[in-house]
Amino acid sequence: MKVVSIVGARPQFIKAAAVSRVLRKNYTEVLVHTGQHYDANMSAVFFEELGIPEPEMNLGVGSGPHGEQTGAMLTGIEKVLQAERPHWVLVYGDTNSTLAGALAAAKLHIPVAHVEAGLRSFNRAMPEEVNRVVTDHLSALLFCPSQTAVDNLGAEGVTKGVYLVGDVMAEALAFASERARGRSNALRRLGLTEGGYLLATVHRAENTDDASRLHGILQAFDALDEPVVFPAHPRTRIAIEASGYSLAPHVKVIEPLGYLEMVMLEQSARMILTDSGGIQKEAYWLGVPCVTLRDETEWVETVQAGWNVLPGADTKRIVLAVRSFTRPAAHPPLYGDDQAPGRIVGLLETEA
Repeated sequence: MKVVSIVGARPQFIKAAAVSRVLRKNYTEVLVHTGQHYDANMSAVFFEELGIPEPEMNLGVGSGPHGEQTGAMLTGIEKVLQAERPHWVLVYGDTNSTLAGALAAAKLHIPVAHVEAGLRSFNRAMPEEVNRVVTDHLSALLFCPSQTAVDNLGAEGVTKGVYLVGDVMAEALAFASERARGRSNALRRLGLTEGGYLLATVHRAENTDDASRLHGILQAFDALDEPVVFPAHPRTRIAIEASGYSLAPHVKVIEPLGYLEMVMLEQSARMILTDSGGIQKEAYWLGVPCVTLRDETEWVETVQAGWNVLPGADTKRIVLAVRSFTRPAAHPPLYGDDQAPGRIVGLLETEA
């Protein structure tokens, strides 16, 4: 069995790594990086951390308007698929790379398998929502991380090829957490103590491209009375500099980190403030409270369990959420165990 896996952003590599470690034991995988997000940290060290080889192909598409970027990806992916003729095209999540991979495969009559199928924010203003909906409706196999995702697909009339497999990030996090304990010196290097700081990340366009939302978030960071460690995404750093906003000294803005160091900071933080979907889940699995800097989330179960709150970008609500949060007594298991990659590979083989 041959599988072409399409990825384009660092979080997708982390998810793909979990599946690749299982897939490559017995089958052939061609890992294609569209180049959607160029990350200077995505070096040989990054892939060594994940326990996978570097991608076989990098299309080098780069950033650009959605239509231009997706079109360039379609052209590049189509050529790869025509040359490789895989049994499956495997796509992850909700980026333009996901959409381009699904479209290219569907037009060549190669079946698509979608990891993280069925997630919905119900906000069509988000490019990610459009990508995931279209990809789900093009897919032959839909690997859902939760029953909510299965139910979302059922409400749209998608029931064939739908499987509740759990979340591949559980395995990725377990793998990284074990490695991080022995390899990362992030706390010592940054002068941090366990439980003595907040960890913040902001990268979504809805926050970085809207000056009022970005300022609301930054003002909340300034108003907090404990250290805030803020690995700044390049898009976010540019937006902050363009706005002329100057953060308070207790907000420590640093460069993006490798995955192992990021996991180390996550598991040692008192609380995490983020607009990242992946970090919301990681916070939950690590037992760290989360404040999600959005008005909605695809990972509603974390909110229902009381470990995640949604203050949006409102300064007062963010500050209140951080200061008044009470850790729930219960921590129910969410999104399955760490066996999702094995289930996915098994289903790819069965359905090939």
